Amino acid sequence: MKEHTRVVYSLEKGWTMNGLPIRVPFPPQSEASGWSGPVPEVLEYACAFRLPEGFPRTERRVLLHFGAVDQIASIRLNGQALGAHEGGYLPFSFDVSDALREGENLLEVRAEDRLSHDYPYGKQTRKPHGMWYTPVSGIWQPVFLESVPEKWITGVRIDPDLTGITLTVETETGESCAAEIRAGEETVLHTKVPAGKPIRLEIPAPRLWSPEDPFLYQLCLETERDAVARSFGLRTVSIQRDGKGVPRLCLNGKPIFLSAVLDQGYFPQGLFLPAAGDPGYEEDIRKIKALGFNAVRMHIKVEQPAFYEACDRLGLLVLQDMVQSGHYNYLFDTALPTIGFKYRPDLPFGSRRRRTIFEAHCRGIIDHLRSHPSVILYTLFNEGWGQYDSSRIYREMKALDPSRVYVTASGWFKGHQSDLDSEHIYFRNKRLRPRAVRPMLLSECGGYARRMGGPAENGAKAYGYGKTDTEEQLTDMIRQLYEVMVLPAVPEGLCGVVYTQLYDVEGEINGLYTYDRHALKADADTLRSLNARCSEALRG
Repeated sequence: MKEHTRVVYSLEKGWTMNGLPIRVPFPPQSEASGWSGPVPEVLEYACAFRLPEGFPRTERRVLLHFGAVDQIASIRLNGQALGAHEGGYLPFSFDVSDALREGENLLEVRAEDRLSHDYPYGKQTRKPHGMWYTPVSGIWQPVFLESVPEKWITGVRIDPDLTGITLTVETETGESCAAEIRAGEETVLHTKVPAGKPIRLEIPAPRLWSPEDPFLYQLCLETERDAVARSFGLRTVSIQRDGKGVPRLCLNGKPIFLSAVLDQGYFPQGLFLPAAGDPGYEEDIRKIKALGFNAVRMHIKVEQPAFYEACDRLGLLVLQDMVQSGHYNYLFDTALPTIGFKYRPDLPFGSRRRRTIFEAHCRGIIDHLRSHPSVILYTLFNEGWGQYDSSRIYREMKALDPSRVYVTASGWFKGHQSDLDSEHIYFRNKRLRPRAVRPMLLSECGGYARRMGGPAENGAKAYGYGKTDTEEQLTDMIRQLYEVMVLPAVPEGLCGVVYTQLYDVEGEINGLYTYDRHALKADADTLRSLNARCSEALRG
């Protein structure tokens, strides 16, 4: 592969916000940002920088990348308006080649975050309490410049299955490129790929990706002036009936049980991202796998790419939620359905603007995460929150990426069309009765609180779904949940369980770990045993 075709320069130093210093990319509400005092609704960022010596610009283009800015961002460079972006969870970029100067440059970002419910906002609230957490404003993912060749590779799409990939490459000039696939140090395929056309590439002696063997191939693409590298895994996700006619969720054609834990994506110092120098994602993933779980439900948040790359590499399945918008009503969206009132007409609630933004954001998430083999499932709506026209949205998103399975509504208010049935059950254990139509996912349960001493993280009232005082009590409640509700339902079609949750978040103290991840509240051996018994129950 060509050397040094692309050069990246981080823009994470020297920022001010509203005239005062701030550490980027940490949001101003976080301890890691160094910001103190109230956070305004309009955030005026500025960063003066000089390009480092040797940063290539001759016969090249320079792109400015933002990982995410919440909620509305307007960008200027050296007084020149570059454009704007709406929505706080997805990346965006600009070609800044003509706006850059040889000397000092001034990058300005005007971020507006009024916590508008027209935009996806997830678990953010101005007054944290219970299952609602500290909001995040402005820049909260990396900002960087990238020097690319004048004629560069602009897009790569990889659609895998069990024997190879369908590859689509877009280039600035429409020129073809050389493609090389490596398995470790060995080159297993070398061919020419036309631009803009899907091409089928069969891989000799394919090695499949799974949680037990998260094997990744390396794809190297090269044109006359540019070269890029991508990783991918060979795997499929499907629903098939077993020998008894029971519908099963299958990975690589074989039934799999999803032993999952809920992850809110919050960190004590950085809120939406780990603190500087903290391994964060890998540490969390290793803790999850060490307890016998094989999956995580990323709950109403999109993580930065480093999280999904770590899941790919370490072998953790991701059940990805779309990020909810619209008004949430505790009585109608949670309380009444919890006690059995689970019917609501699936009408186009909310403004047309909100619905348009939500659907565009769903498509953006699918496009953003398409290349990650760890991502196997999307949840469109959670507990009726912002839900509307769910069957139509299911059909459209499924058509956009049919390689994943989709839960139309997690918890209740099911649409007529969905790949899985989904249930949320708290406060009690009951017999589950999976239908013969599709597999059932127990997508939320447990949530038992155990205070480990001291006040809740943010001073709020402690919150959870049932109180325990000791490791023994918490472990016994989790054991009863599995033995009464989960394990008996596996032979009948239960395809997975999502325990709430991995760690405490602020005042919500129902995690398996404390918020700082230092203390495990339940017995590790019991958790590993229960997860192993789920897989054994599936095998019969």
